[in-house]
Amino acid sequence: MVRDALAAAAREGWAELVPCDAAFDDWPLGERAVGDVLQAWSRTGRRLTLLAREYDTVVRRHALFVRWRQTWDHIVECRDCRSADPLDLPSAIWSPGWVLQRLDPVRSVGVTGAEPTRRLQLRARIDEWLRRSSPAFPASVSGL
Repeated sequence: MVRDALAAAAREGWAELVPCDAAFDDWPLGERAVGDVLQAWSRTGRRLTLLAREYDTVVRRHALFVRWRQTWDHIVECRDCRSADPLDLPSAIWSPGWVLQRLDPVRSVGVTGAEPTRRLQLRARIDEWLRRSSPAFPASVSGL
């Protein structure tokens, strides 16, 4: 479903995406096809906000995504909530017109839909976590 959602975002020109997961460990972010779709989606006026508990797994497992993130830093914001219980943080993709939400991340059981109520409820939940979050996963690390 993640692959399908990202392909739809590129095909339909979704302006904003908010993927959220504790660690993105079982997401296909490192796959070449996903990188190609993200590349096709990336344009002026697009915005990607990632929210996770931590990004260690992303750095370890998803090298292609890390390189894409470096290239498109100007449209990507990464936030973390290290104090969150991994099961409390939503595992979802929010967009203004459609959402994917895993209700049981352990078994990957979830729902998708474009219903306004579902979109508003998920966005409110994600916004609450974003308020508690901090900037994270910089595109590059510079030191003095």
